[in-house]
Amino acid sequence: MAILALQSAASGLSALNTALDVTANNLANVNTTGFKGSRVNFQDLLYVERAQPGVENANGDQRPIGLYVGLGVKVSGTQMNFSQGSPIQGNELDLMIQGPGFFRVRVEESLGGEAYTRAGNFVRNRDGDLVLASSDGRRLEPSISIPADATSVQVTSDGRVFFTQSGDTEPQEAGQLQLVVFANPPGLKQIGESLYSATAASGDPVEGTPGTDNRGRILQGFVEGSNVDPTRELIDLIRTQRAFEMNSNTIRAADETLRNVAQLRR
Repeated sequence: MAILALQSAASGLSALNTALDVTANNLANVNTTGFKGSRVNFQDLLYVERAQPGVENANGDQRPIGLYVGLGVKVSGTQMNFSQGSPIQGNELDLMIQGPGFFRVRVEESLGGEAYTRAGNFVRNRDGDLVLASSDGRRLEPSISIPADATSVQVTSDGRVFFTQSGDTEPQEAGQLQLVVFANPPGLKQIGESLYSATAASGDPVEGTPGTDNRGRILQGFVEGSNVDPTRELIDLIRTQRAFEMNSNTIRAADETLRNVAQLRR
């Protein structure tokens, strides 16, 4: 009866509401450094079997098709898109990963102690250590320190960091950047600040030198912008709105049908 239609349409409204939330978050972070957009994956629910295909009748003929009525839809998960964001020119401490990989930074023990990010908007703290230019100033690991009197900083594509001090003719090496890769990056846990933590689904972090074993290279003077495509997100937003309207109409139609059935007893 129309009760199943009500249930299916209600599940559709709930799932589409989640899709709207994800789209809104993507659009809100269109200018967030290193942000990776997400999409919503849907899956249908169980089906009521009213007739099984292949059943024989009295004449020995088989039923060619079955009769199934679905019970709606649900969100099976949100899938991150780790495609490369556009390069945005910045200052000499801005670093962009060209290809796969993440920077490793130190976070609170409650968050696992370590997190991973594509954001490369680094600055120096009061101790000269490279930290993210974020509200919490996450420290880059392994730690790289640059003296306060350094006049210039150079970072090679394989992650070697050099600085030049006033009066020196030869640069000095400050350290070696390391990048981390995962077997399944979409399995990472999002913890905010464009940071991710490892999970059983992502696999263990594998650290190494940039440019080796499928790791990207470092581009100095640029940061990776958000990979959100506003045009695509607006199209998804319109599609979600239309689907929401259609499911609302289904609920109205089912409600009217049930009202008509109830009036038959009068």
